[in-house]
Amino acid sequence: MRIRKAVLPVAGLGTRFLPATKAQPKEMLPIVDKPLVQYAVEEVASSGIPMVVFVTGRGKQAIENHFDVSAELEQELAGRGKEELRRQMRSISGMLRFAYVRQQNPRGLGHAILTARDVVDEEPFAVLLSDDVIVNEPPCLKQMLKVFERYECSVIAIQRVPHQTVSSYGVIRGHLVDEPGWEKRLYRLEDMIEKPSPQEAPSNLAVIGRYILTPTIFEALSATTPGAGGEIQLTDGLRRLLAQERVYGYVFEGKRYDAGDKLGFLQATVEIALQRPDLGRAFRKYLRSLHL
Repeated sequence: MRIRKAVLPVAGLGTRFLPATKAQPKEMLPIVDKPLVQYAVEEVASSGIPMVVFVTGRGKQAIENHFDVSAELEQELAGRGKEELRRQMRSISGMLRFAYVRQQNPRGLGHAILTARDVVDEEPFAVLLSDDVIVNEPPCLKQMLKVFERYECSVIAIQRVPHQTVSSYGVIRGHLVDEPGWEKRLYRLEDMIEKPSPQEAPSNLAVIGRYILTPTIFEALSATTPGAGGEIQLTDGLRRLLAQERVYGYVFEGKRYDAGDKLGFLQATVEIALQRPDLGRAFRKYLRSLHL
């Protein structure tokens, strides 16, 4: 089974970044000079998946415009002799095929995935949360595809986090898969707990915003009872899925930034800027001049 589609839920209101997100999508906030959502789309493209399905909401037109062709801008850049920049702008719209479905009422991540069901159809697919920026080569999603290709089961990205922070995450209980090739990074899930206290947490292996899901998840989510605020949680759907088929957790390689948090967003901006060949040296010199 080949993964041909990746779902990006982008219908949230971005309240943690108000007032910056009052009139623009949080996903369009730039890390250096690239919007947050583009990092996720580039990860999809680099992993060999040909199509992105955006689950959008009201006020998200800027995302559609960003991944569309801008003939006027390209013409202006060409007229100014900025051919390389024009090619970069054209490459954004040409990376992948894009589809958009509307989540009219934001009712949780599980509901957002259900909204994409007709476009995804009955085939396995990926889900990426653009709040999680993961820097690595090969990309996190490509690493997970190797697990899926071997077992043809759902795969969840997981990461070890400090035990005192587990209440901010979904946390797994599982056992290590003792097979060659995984370097003690692969777990078969037994259960998941959403935001447990440190005393209740079964491990410090936290779920991060990358998933590969079989189409069985749609039936599991459809049978999931909405929780607080009428939201359908993906974690609840995954627990139902566990009763029907195997689910694996993969400890990915790479540096992850929680760009849905203000501090994490700033950390991502600084560290990614330092890695840029055109900015890193001058920016590092500036930071050292601050004598912090």
